[in-house]
Amino acid sequence: MIYLDNLATTQPDPRVLAVAEPYFRVEFGNPHSAEHRLGQSAAEAVERARGQVGALIGAEPREIVFTSGATEANNLAIKGAARFAGAGERRRIVTFATEHKCVLESVRDLEAENFEPVILPVPPGGLADLLALEAALRTPTLLVSVMAANNETGILQDIGAIARLARQAGALVHSDLAQAAGKIPLDVNALGLDLASISGHKIYGPKGIGALYVRRRPRVRIKPLFSGGGQERGLRAGTIPTPLAVGFGEACRLAGPEMQGDAARIEQLRARLIGRLGNRIAGLAETSLAGPRLAGALSLRFPAARALDLIAACQDRLCVSTGSACTSAEIAPSHVLTAMGVSPDQAARTLRLGIGRFTSPADIDEAADLLADAHNHLAATPRSGAAGTVFAEV
Repeated sequence: MIYLDNLATTQPDPRVLAVAEPYFRVEFGNPHSAEHRLGQSAAEAVERARGQVGALIGAEPREIVFTSGATEANNLAIKGAARFAGAGERRRIVTFATEHKCVLESVRDLEAENFEPVILPVPPGGLADLLALEAALRTPTLLVSVMAANNETGILQDIGAIARLARQAGALVHSDLAQAAGKIPLDVNALGLDLASISGHKIYGPKGIGALYVRRRPRVRIKPLFSGGGQERGLRAGTIPTPLAVGFGEACRLAGPEMQGDAARIEQLRARLIGRLGNRIAGLAETSLAGPRLAGALSLRFPAARALDLIAACQDRLCVSTGSACTSAEIAPSHVLTAMGVSPDQAARTLRLGIGRFTSPADIDEAADLLADAHNHLAATPRSGAAGTVFAEV
């Protein structure tokens, strides 16, 4: 199988697995059992991992709260900040229509708690409209949430500019860094972030582990989502899965020095894929973006075949998708693409491809040939290009 779905998840790096494995088998103690050596060893490993995660984004170790992933971290940031604020003057929570579904739904959920969700539209290129944000911030606002890199298009938002506007208006700033962390340089202090979410499985680490950055100075206060034994400074109850934390930390440690080289190699592979596909498919188009994007992210629109038909034709040899893996139960076009003004018919012909650390030039060439062969075969089948077709996200 050729794997080109690295925006959905990444293959764990063998070096990550090697570091984490002893904490499944030998060093299996509970990190909260301070009375004996196995517990102490696990606790030391967790704290070492906390420091590695923090170092990747310029945070102090004690500003890192381990979670089960970025979805939980996003919920904890948005709902936790709102619930701590309670019945204060600031009731508005602002985000953008191209955010991850867990952010959009977290913001919408808070309407039932008498907060005011504001979901701003984006222009066709996908970049946040700073004038629209500035207008929204004229009403006292509690929180602004914006992702650094989009999980479908890879477009990079100007987080620094957004954070400056929000801070000037007295609002907290949260960013979903799940796609960006480990792929582009990030410094939460330089960016002006108060809260930020990260995920292990997006950076060649294990699934089931993530983190929330919570600024200490000036201190940001949030309420936990659930009750328990007071772990993670009382913000996230439950036993920390030591092997997953260790693997996450190692993935972050590796990402720092390897980020630039990975990005340069992946950018070359991206150009190779587009070039090879373009030579064989007339009318192939990239989703038009208004700004920079992640090196390995591609959103490609095919002229005469539905994305789902392409996936079905290649499914025994190629892993690609149509959109966010977190909304696979929906029968609808990608909300990211439609928010950018892409028609349902165009969205139905758009594939999301993600090139990663372990993608080879041979993978790229074979994937391009598979997709081109499938497309050119399907183009002769009238139903494959039916206008207005809706599809299930994969």
